[in-house]
Amino acid sequence: MAAGDEQQQAHRPGAYKQKNKLHKHGKHRTKGEIGRENKGRVAVMALSKRQRREMRKMDRRNKANQLRRNKKDLVLTEKRKLGSRDGPPHLVVVVALHAGVDAGAVTKILRGEGAGGVVHEDQGVTGAKDSFGLVLPRFKQRFIFYRPDTADLHSLLDVAKIADSLVFVLESTEGWDSYGDYCLSCLFTQGLPSHALVCQGVADLAVKKRTESRRALSRLVESHFPEPRLFPVDGEQDAMLLLRHLSAQKQRRLGFRSRRSHLLAQRATYLPNTSQDGKGGLATGLGTLSVSGYIRGCPLQVNRLVHITGHGDFQLSQIDAPADPLPVVTAAPRPVKPGRDVEMTDGGDGNVKGDVRVLMKADPEKRESLQAEADVDPMDGEQTWPTEAELEEAEEARKNRRVMKVPKGTSDYQASWIIDDAEQEEDDNDSDSWDDDDDDDEDGMMEDEMDGDNESQDAGSECASEGDDDEEEEEISSTGHTGAEQNYDEGMDEAEEGEGLRRYREARANEMFPDEVDTPLDVPAKTRFQKFRGLKSFRSSPWDHLENLPPDYSRIYQFQNFERMRRRIQADAANEEEGAMVGWYVTLHILDVPPSVIESFQTGKPLVLVSLLPHEQKMSVMHMLVRQHPSNTEPVKSKEDLVFQCGFRRFRASAIFSQHTSADKHKMERFLRSDAPTVMSVYAPITFPTTGVLVFKQRDNGMQDLVATGTLLSCDPRRVVLKRIVLSGHPFKINRRSAVVRYMFFNRDDILWFKPVELRTKWGRRGHIKEALGTHGHMKCVFDSQMRSQDTVLMNLYKRVYPHWTYDPYVPAPLPWVKREPPPALCDIDME
Repeated sequence: MAAGDEQQQAHRPGAYKQKNKLHKHGKHRTKGEIGRENKGRVAVMALSKRQRREMRKMDRRNKANQLRRNKKDLVLTEKRKLGSRDGPPHLVVVVALHAGVDAGAVTKILRGEGAGGVVHEDQGVTGAKDSFGLVLPRFKQRFIFYRPDTADLHSLLDVAKIADSLVFVLESTEGWDSYGDYCLSCLFTQGLPSHALVCQGVADLAVKKRTESRRALSRLVESHFPEPRLFPVDGEQDAMLLLRHLSAQKQRRLGFRSRRSHLLAQRATYLPNTSQDGKGGLATGLGTLSVSGYIRGCPLQVNRLVHITGHGDFQLSQIDAPADPLPVVTAAPRPVKPGRDVEMTDGGDGNVKGDVRVLMKADPEKRESLQAEADVDPMDGEQTWPTEAELEEAEEARKNRRVMKVPKGTSDYQASWIIDDAEQEEDDNDSDSWDDDDDDDEDGMMEDEMDGDNESQDAGSECASEGDDDEEEEEISSTGHTGAEQNYDEGMDEAEEGEGLRRYREARANEMFPDEVDTPLDVPAKTRFQKFRGLKSFRSSPWDHLENLPPDYSRIYQFQNFERMRRRIQADAANEEEGAMVGWYVTLHILDVPPSVIESFQTGKPLVLVSLLPHEQKMSVMHMLVRQHPSNTEPVKSKEDLVFQCGFRRFRASAIFSQHTSADKHKMERFLRSDAPTVMSVYAPITFPTTGVLVFKQRDNGMQDLVATGTLLSCDPRRVVLKRIVLSGHPFKINRRSAVVRYMFFNRDDILWFKPVELRTKWGRRGHIKEALGTHGHMKCVFDSQMRSQDTVLMNLYKRVYPHWTYDPYVPAPLPWVKREPPPALCDIDME
């Protein structure tokens, strides 16, 4: 045998070797044996549940760390870009919050040579009274300062929507006046970007009083700005500190503008349409508006619609890239060849015209449409010829359906509310069991007379019908009865009844019971309240949200799942990497713009453009969750004409108010409540949350008062808002759990019509109408417990309400706001 084939002999134990009993481990290997056999290899299928759970936990932790790191890097990159060569200039808006301060003096100091900046007077906003560009080579930053007309609230709010920083100029002793506080309320609700507080007049004070003045002013502004930092701007050194703070401070992210591309127009030209296309462009008075400015927020898509605040939605034709008028120059400028811009490239596909590069042109097939309302098909409800399967199904349903008499014109859904004879007998038996203790002679006679009671009709039928002849014969009339009821009206004084009704209504009017209405005397209640219905339970009773929709609902759009659509669209917008990038100086060519836009820009008002997300030009029912502003003391009624500021949009509409609950039905509020949040529902273009909402009410003199603030809630046309009315009656005669009630109705037919509706009282009793007494509206009611003479019998009726289509995107400019004087106290009124 060769040496390589020899095998080493194993050691053999001797006779005295101890032999231990083997461990009975059930033929399972230990972890050590498995580890030695695998030699570090780990099989996926061999992992236990605990190991897999630990691995998933580690993966989730690593994923969260990566997302956190990426978000942090994104924020730092966005902060470093702002004001630098790769980003848009830092837009700073100077706002005076007191009539005694001069915001122009602050911008004048910032223009000074001691601030260390290079001023470009012609690179601000054209037409503005105080706007300029400022480049700081020391910080490698560039700014655009803009001072709007503070008296024009619309201009102030529009430019604050896109500002990177706000500089509030305060008075050294009072801080702000009433109008300044009014502006701050609007800005806080709309969304306040990064800000700085500047005070004037501190240098004019004595040296010993400067510290005390600043301390008092700091305590004053703490109510609006936590941990405030005040910057005195009385010299060029103070201006340098302010510029350093503005360039380095943390930027506040506003969701409604960070998800949409927006732009402040610095240059604008207007070219009227020509009639070369044969469509009569000159007759329409429209033209092409060319707007130049820096892209902010996110990349701008040429096929998306743009919204000009206060003027409407428009389409783009193309996007150009002219030379940047405000470059950050840190050294001697190098000559740049015309048409060459390394920062604005489109992959070589753009066309160069002189010194302007055409970045992209709109594709007519991919460009979004301006259509805001759905096409109404007048033949949409027409009956088509049924199939064989539908005919068989209808025949089977006809054989199995329950036959009952209903008024003419009653639909299937309305018929389900009508109680037939069998159900009526069950209700009568239940009511008799409630009234076992009331076995007097009057009750016995009334039960005998009501054995032939007519079939009751529901109070919720949408169309009142007098019924056919057979139905009229079945209804009870006072002439067809004998017994005690025939003599019930004898000895009744109608004048006394009318006087009692008048006194009762006067007493009830002082109680201010919500939703209570008076039953008319000259019109039957079943005709006056024919669109109302009763509900057994407001919380659990069904209400079909597709029943009897108004014609305006055929003009709007709705989503199958609005929240899912919102998440998908906003995720796509956050991941967009095509189009005009953030920081580029571009020129937008906007089609079919009225000349009023350029006229407004030439008068010095800001021109703010925002790119709309998909579907945001379409009309729907928008719901806004608001609270009444503390400064508002005037009542605001539902369906009143109001002015809304919702994100970048400003429009007029009539809203209906409702309660904010988690149920499927919501009670309408007649007035805006001051102690609880209220939901306002209007017809308006779709806007995706989150977005701040400002609600204004215009006075007769043209001023607009802030009445409510809040946020955008949702877009849901299926939200059911029910208007409630309460009919009240007075217990005339009480016998334990039964009572004779009057003043709720004034004829017998109304009592029989509303008989299926449940009654309640102010003290929590529940009951129902058992029978009508006489012909003057008296009725016997049975309740679940003892009735009190001070109690009031109530009947709740409901109907669905919808907003009024009064949407108007053109809101006139308000007059300068002046605080409304409070009404005089009662003690100050001269009673003489």
